[in-house]
Amino acid sequence: MSLDIFFETYAQKILQDYKINANISSKIPYAQKVENFICYNKNNQTVEDKMKRKVIAAFLAATMVLGLAACGSSGGDSDGGSGGGSSSGSDGKTIRLVNGKIEIDGTLKKLAEMYKEESGVTVEIESMGGGVDIQGTIKGYYQAGNMPDIFVNALGPEFKNWSGMLVDMSDEKWAADTDNAYVDAEEGTIGYPYTVEAIGLAYNKSIIEKAEIDPATLTDTAKLEEAFKTLDSKKDELGIDAVVGYCAEPTNLYWSTGQHVFANYLDAGLERDDTTYIDLLNDGGKFDEERLTDFAEYVGVLNEYSDPALLVSGTYDQQILNFASGKYAFVTQGSWIGATMTTDDKDAYDAAGNFEVGMIPYAFQDGIDTILTNSPSWWSVYSEGNVDEAKAFLQWMSEDAAQKVLVEEAGFISPFKSCTYVASDPFAQAMVDYISAEKTSSWHWLDMKEGYAMNYTGQVFADYASGALDTEGFIKTIQQVSEACYAN
Repeated sequence: MSLDIFFETYAQKILQDYKINANISSKIPYAQKVENFICYNKNNQTVEDKMKRKVIAAFLAATMVLGLAACGSSGGDSDGGSGGGSSSGSDGKTIRLVNGKIEIDGTLKKLAEMYKEESGVTVEIESMGGGVDIQGTIKGYYQAGNMPDIFVNALGPEFKNWSGMLVDMSDEKWAADTDNAYVDAEEGTIGYPYTVEAIGLAYNKSIIEKAEIDPATLTDTAKLEEAFKTLDSKKDELGIDAVVGYCAEPTNLYWSTGQHVFANYLDAGLERDDTTYIDLLNDGGKFDEERLTDFAEYVGVLNEYSDPALLVSGTYDQQILNFASGKYAFVTQGSWIGATMTTDDKDAYDAAGNFEVGMIPYAFQDGIDTILTNSPSWWSVYSEGNVDEAKAFLQWMSEDAAQKVLVEEAGFISPFKSCTYVASDPFAQAMVDYISAEKTSSWHWLDMKEGYAMNYTGQVFADYASGALDTEGFIKTIQQVSEACYAN
């Protein structure tokens, strides 16, 4: 092969690698130059032209390689990104972590400094957020040979992107101290949990107490409905607009109904490793008829007693603001709303008396006594990276000094049983109580088929809420659309 064809072929390969990830190629001015070079008029066959092509090709190929290396090391330049993510040092004393929660960038950098003082190892934090395609960016790093040592994964399909490339951390000390690691049946413990969030039916303790309702007695649908009737009859006395803030708007809140509410059909009341109903769903969109019917009747009660102004056309912001303002006794959102109540909606929450909150299970069948908890995403260790130092850092992050910072400064709920710190978040104590009592189930909705809620079930919940479907129609339709989804 002639030298100019060799370099041209090499330049084409590098350009292809660039185009795999738009976040990378858009930052490198040489991409268009290489493309222009490849399209160069090949009829120019003079010795002078051949020499020019050789020199230009060699220059561009070399420049692109340098650009690729530099791109990954400049993670702080990404839109929505923060921090300087660079390749790990050859001395084994540097590791790089790609974090998906940009709001804790400062906290992680503080922890990195603490760890460096203690161990001598530099931890470079590269935080992404603000709409950045994190998985796409990491794929670009992989193409560039510039992978971080630790990086974030969320849904099951994201872990599948890296099948065979993640370290099994089953034998790490921290793995025995949590129920919230991401465990793959074939690859082992490949996700480290850094916080916990919970899905349950949240309530305003002040309103419930005024109505003389004991939330611990709401152990099935009939008892919940009776309590809702009592609250509804006392709305004026209690100063509330509606019993529950439940929103089934299908375009922007499909994730609330189709993922988080539906998650209770999949997991409520089960042991954390029980995959009975997600396995059925993933086997062609099948359901347990009795369990689905009981779940549908429970959702019907939410439909009946929700705020009509919110039910089918409301917004997430409206839902949380009204709960923070004391306008609802219950709300169908998870523990993550505590942060909104104490920041964006702080004035409204203050005006409502900073009431205490609690959480009860979605007890659509007698005996369901668990809320659903899990990490919203996990950190994984790249098997070709600085594995030993990455694992050592994650172990340190699970221990007392780091947990104190994460809980008290970042407001995280610790996923580790040995942690004694409790965040100031309104839902923290309720979550800690359930976790300590081992009354939690997992989040197997993360393993649903991609697009299931957004493209299929979100609309079914909306039609049920609007009255276009009755309970029987909801059951039949959700079965039909699930079969259609899993047939594709």
